[in-house]
Amino acid sequence: MAAVSFRWLLQIHKDVPKAARFYSEGLDFTINVCTLRWAELQSGSLKLALMQSSNSNLCQLLTQFYSDHIMQNGYSSMLSFTVTDINSTVTKLMALGAELDGPIKYEIHGKVVAIRCIDGHVLGLYEPA
Repeated sequence: MAAVSFRWLLQIHKDVPKAARFYSEGLDFTINVCTLRWAELQSGSLKLALMQSSNSNLCQLLTQFYSDHIMQNGYSSMLSFTVTDINSTVTKLMALGAELDGPIKYEIHGKVVAIRCIDGHVLGLYEPA
């Protein structure tokens, strides 16, 4: 049996360099590759690929699928990150164009918040107690 390994997670963005900067400056991702149409970023073992929304027929199909899904359900997939200081991370991300998707919640296990990146993808942030 062949071994399977995770390659990367793909997000569709209108402005790939701007999205790469968002993840790099806002969440300390390392940018391995960045062009106008494609970027590959890394944080630990997580690899995030960014593709321009008008890049290909496949991308157009994915964009249509996700747009329909988001419109029907009000959400898309969510990336979740553990951070050391949720307040400073939220401030930094908002300065880069993110929007809060509700207030920071103070749970018994720590602080949590949902935030939307520049193209509307939902990011979950968690600061352990």
